Amino acid sequence: MPHFRIETNLPRTKVPQDFVSKAIPVLAKALGKPEQYCVVSVVPDLLMSFGGSTEPCAIANLMSIGSLGVEQNKKHAKVLFELVEKELGVPSDRMYITFQDEPTGNVGFKGTTFHAIFG
Repeated sequence: MPHFRIETNLPRTKVPQDFVSKAIPVLAKALGKPEQYCVVSVVPDLLMSFGGSTEPCAIANLMSIGSLGVEQNKKHAKVLFELVEKELGVPSDRMYITFQDEPTGNVGFKGTTFHAIFG
């Protein structure tokens, strides 16, 4: 159910082939969620400018059912910015992350919603 989506102006060739595989356990650990439900996606090759410059930059969104909040997001931000800077080379001052805490009724899975699954 958690989804970390990164949109970036980096060319596809600059995104390591194993980035999403490396990012899944980081995301799962940060959120305290099972790896099998975590999704990481990267959308490269975008025409993007940050602060008027087309140097490497990104915009990201972390969606989760729970495990997000004012204090929790500070911890998530630290871990995720470090991951993106280390693995993709996007400086932390050239990226934003938005945090989206979705209600169980707004996330579908297996032909229903998590609200129905969780009861």
